[in-house]
Amino acid sequence: MENISTIKVHKQTKKRLERLKEHPRETYEQVLRKILYILNVSKKNPEKAQRIFNKIDSTLKRKEVYKHDDD
Repeated sequence: MENISTIKVHKQTKKRLERLKEHPRETYEQVLRKILYILNVSKKNPEKAQRIFNKIDSTLKRKEVYKHDDD
């Protein structure tokens, strides 16, 4: 069985994490792991980290377009 812990975050932090989800079913665990992965990559290879950021950013922008199309 997994070791799971509960952490407290401010509502604003939760909202920011929510906006970083690339798809609706992505968990906060996955978002946080992604952030930590990018942080570690950026120490060794800033260009690769930038490419990852750009890919995520384009995915999030597409998500926003779809969200507005549903309105």
